[in-house]
Amino acid sequence: MALHHAFSGELIDIRPLQGDLKTVSTTTLYKSDHLEVFRLVLLAGKGLPDHRVAGELTVQCLEGCIEMMASGRTESMRPGDLMCLAGGVPHALKALEDSSVLVTLLLHTAQPRP
Repeated sequence: MALHHAFSGELIDIRPLQGDLKTVSTTTLYKSDHLEVFRLVLLAGKGLPDHRVAGELTVQCLEGCIEMMASGRTESMRPGDLMCLAGGVPHALKALEDSSVLVTLLLHTAQPRP
């Protein structure tokens, strides 16, 4: 069975998972030709190694606490914190606590105007 991705105009619940955090997986919430929005769930001590993506992205902490390493700096992110990254910037994440973050990713970079 295919997973449901929201359609244009559909309301998406991104409230903290709280007690369900340990049992819920990372989930893509919306995906189009140019944009992907997903909730990344990381349990304490887990993370994503250093990597880069072509498009710009945002990472917003919804719950817990994560370390975000980017641009030669390490920032602790708590609920309500948002980080924006340009495309191609190496970054890594590590959960200091059970956490979920909302990631918005531009899938195709803008083409320069002639």
